[in-house]
Amino acid sequence: MKKTTSVITLLLLILAVYWSIASLMPTYSPDQDKNETVFSTDRAMTHVEAISKEPHGVGFPGHKKVQSYIASQLEKMGLQTQLQTGYTAGDWANLSKATNILARIKGSGNGKALLLLSHYDSSPHSSYGASDAGSGVAAILEGIRAFLAKNEAPKNDIIILISDAEELGLNGADLFVREHPWAKDVGLVLNFEARGSGGPGIMLLETNRGNYNLIKEFSRANPEYPVANSLAYSIYKLLPNDTDLTVFREKGDIDGFNFAFIDDHFDYHTALDTHDRLDKNTLAHQGSYLSALLDHFSALDLDSIRSLKESVYFNVPFFKMVSYPFEWIWPMLFIGIAFFIALLVLGIRKKVLNGKDILKGFVPMLMALVINGAVGYFSWKALTSIYPGYLDMLHGFTYNGHAYILVFVFFSLSICFYAYHKFQVVKTPNLLIAPLFLWLVICTLLCVYLNGAAFFIIPVYAGLVALYILINQKSPNGFLMLFLGLPAVFILSPFIQLFPIALGLKMMVASTIFATLTFFLLLPLFIRYRNKRGLAFLSFLLFLGFLVSAHMNSDFNKDNPKPTSLLYVWDVDKNESRWATYEKVLSDWTQQYIGADKKRPQDLSENTISSKYGSGFSYISDAPKKNILTPVIEIISDTIIGTKRSIELNVIPQRDVNRLEIFTNNTTISKATVNDIELSDYYLKGRRNGKLVTHYISENDTTKLLLEYPSEGNLELTFYEASNDLLDNPLFSVPKRPEDIIPMPFVLNDAILTIQKMRFE
Repeated sequence: MKKTTSVITLLLLILAVYWSIASLMPTYSPDQDKNETVFSTDRAMTHVEAISKEPHGVGFPGHKKVQSYIASQLEKMGLQTQLQTGYTAGDWANLSKATNILARIKGSGNGKALLLLSHYDSSPHSSYGASDAGSGVAAILEGIRAFLAKNEAPKNDIIILISDAEELGLNGADLFVREHPWAKDVGLVLNFEARGSGGPGIMLLETNRGNYNLIKEFSRANPEYPVANSLAYSIYKLLPNDTDLTVFREKGDIDGFNFAFIDDHFDYHTALDTHDRLDKNTLAHQGSYLSALLDHFSALDLDSIRSLKESVYFNVPFFKMVSYPFEWIWPMLFIGIAFFIALLVLGIRKKVLNGKDILKGFVPMLMALVINGAVGYFSWKALTSIYPGYLDMLHGFTYNGHAYILVFVFFSLSICFYAYHKFQVVKTPNLLIAPLFLWLVICTLLCVYLNGAAFFIIPVYAGLVALYILINQKSPNGFLMLFLGLPAVFILSPFIQLFPIALGLKMMVASTIFATLTFFLLLPLFIRYRNKRGLAFLSFLLFLGFLVSAHMNSDFNKDNPKPTSLLYVWDVDKNESRWATYEKVLSDWTQQYIGADKKRPQDLSENTISSKYGSGFSYISDAPKKNILTPVIEIISDTIIGTKRSIELNVIPQRDVNRLEIFTNNTTISKATVNDIELSDYYLKGRRNGKLVTHYISENDTTKLLLEYPSEGNLELTFYEASNDLLDNPLFSVPKRPEDIIPMPFVLNDAILTIQKMRFE
C-alpha cells in the first residue's frame, strides 16, 4: 500500500473510532431560550440544581424539601398531585416508609396509560443525588412541561410517578405496584436512572416476554441518539442489578424501558453527585429520549407492544437502530460458516492459501490474545498493589480510569502490531484465516449461550468479503479495506470502553480482549501497512504516555477526593467501645482515631452489618466510653402453641437514629412481620449472614417485630442501631473532613452504632 494511502486510511480509521463514540450522544449548547414546546437542557438543569442542594435520603431533613419542590413544580403545570405513603420492605427486607409523588394527564382514549418514572430520594448519608436520580426527575419535569405547552391532548393517559426509597430497596415502586389503583392502568413504563454523572444514556429493557415489538416501536419513535444493543440487554438480565422498573416487570407484568447513564462512575452515591458535575450532554441525551418516546408512546395502542418474539438489535452511526428477529441468528451464522469454507476451498484452488502458512497464521493471533488477555486480567491487581488507595474506591473505577483504559488498549495494539510484524512474510490471505476462524467460533458460542450478541456476525461478514477480495487481488484498494473494517469499528469499538466503565477496572481484560479481536477484523487493512513495527512502537509510546498521565493523576486531591469512613461502635453487652473504619489505606483524618493501636476486627460481630459489596471493617481501635442512649426493647408477647413459638416486640429509639438492622442466629424463622409488613417466604428461606431486616427509620419510628420459629429453637437477636450524626453529635468532637476526602459510599459511615443482643431460650 502506498505511503500516502496508508497515512490517509490510518487517519480516517482514527476518525471513525472517534466518531463511533462521539456520535452516541448530543453536544450541549445553551438553550434556555428554546421554544416553550421543546425540551431545554438548561431549564432541566435548573430542576437538578434545586433538587440537589443537600443530601435527601429517606429520613433526612432534605427529603421533605425535595418532595415539596417536585410537587409544587407539577402543580405549576396545572397538574393535580397526590402523595402515596406507606411501609414496604421490598424483596430485600429493607423496610422504610416511602412517599411517592403522583400526577396524571388525562388522554382522549381509554387504552392503557404510559407511565414516566424516576425516583427523588438520594442514597443514604452523603450523596446529593444530582445525577441519581435528580437528572431523571428533572428530565420528566421539563419533558412534561414542553409536552403540555403544545396544548395537544394525548391519546393515552400519562401517569407521572416520582418514586421514593428506590435506594433502599425499590420500596416506592413496590408500594405503587402493590397498592395504588393506577398500577393496573399502566401499559408501558419509561424509567430514567443514573449510575454515574456522565456518558450516554443506555437503553435497557424490562419485559417478561419477547422484545420484538418493543424494539420495533422504539425504532419508530426515532430518538435522535439511540444507544442500545441486545448484548447489554442480555448481560443486564444476568446481573443482580435492579431498578424501580424491575418491580413493574416482576410484580405487575408491565413492560418498560430503562434509560441510564453509567460513565464517571466514581461520582455515584457520593458527595460528588452534585449538579455541577452532571454532564450537560448527558442530560440533553436523556431529554432527547424522553421527548421522542413521550410523543410516540402517548399516541400508541400500548396493548400492541406485547410479543413473544425476540429481536437482536444494536445501534450504529448513520443507521441509528438495526434489528432483526432471533429466527435469523442461526441462518446468519451458517451463511458465515459456509462462506468461510467456500473461501478456503477457493483460496486453495487458486494456490493463494496453503496449510503451512494458515497454521503459521495462528501463531501471531494466539500470541496477541494470550499476552493481552493476561495483562488485562492481572492489571487491576497490579494497579492496586502499586496504588493501594484505589481499593478504597468501592466503585472499582478510579478517577483516572479512562486513562487506564487507553493505557491497556494501546498496549494491546502494540502487541498486535508487533506480532503481525514478525509474521509479515506470510501472505496476507493466510494470516486472515485464523482470526476469521476464531471469530466464527466465538459467534457460534454466542448463538448458544449469549444470543443477544449474535450481531457480532455482521463485522465478520465484512471480514469474509475482505478475504474474498484478497484471494482475488494482490493489492486491493486501501480505502475499500477501510470501508470493510467500518462495521467492526462502529459496532465493537464502544464495547472496548464500556465494559470497564460498567463493571469496574477489574474487567480491563474485556477491553484488552475486545481491542485485540477488533484488531483481527481490521487485519485486511493493517496487514497492508508496511511499517507495522513502527506502528507497534508508536502504540507503545502512547501506552507509556497515558501510563505516565494516569500516574500523574493517581493522587487524591480536592477535585478527586479519597473516600474515607469512620464509625463509633459500642457493644452494649460487652461494654466495649471502638472506632472502626472500612478504609484499606487510612487517611490522615481517619488516623486521628484509628492510629498506631489499630487492629484487624478478626472475630468481632460488628463487621457483619450489611453493605452493598459485603465489605467488613478493615481496622478498629479502642475508643472512649460515651453515654449513648440505646433503644428500649419491649417484649409485647411470648407464646408457644404446639411446635411454634411466637414473639412480639417493639424496638423504640431513644435518640435520633437513621437505621436499625436486626440479625438472628441460625434458628429457622418461619414467619416475620415488621411494622405490619410480612417478609416473604422466599426471602426468609434465602437470607444470608443471618440478616433479618433493615429498617431505614423516618421520624424515629418504632420498629414492631413479630416472629415465629420452632419452639425447640434458641433464638438470638442482634440489634444494630445507627445514627449518621458522628460529626455533629455534641458528645464527640470529630472535625469536618478536609476538601481532599469524602465519605465512602455503600457502607455505613459517619455513624454512631450500638450493638446489643437478646436471647430467647
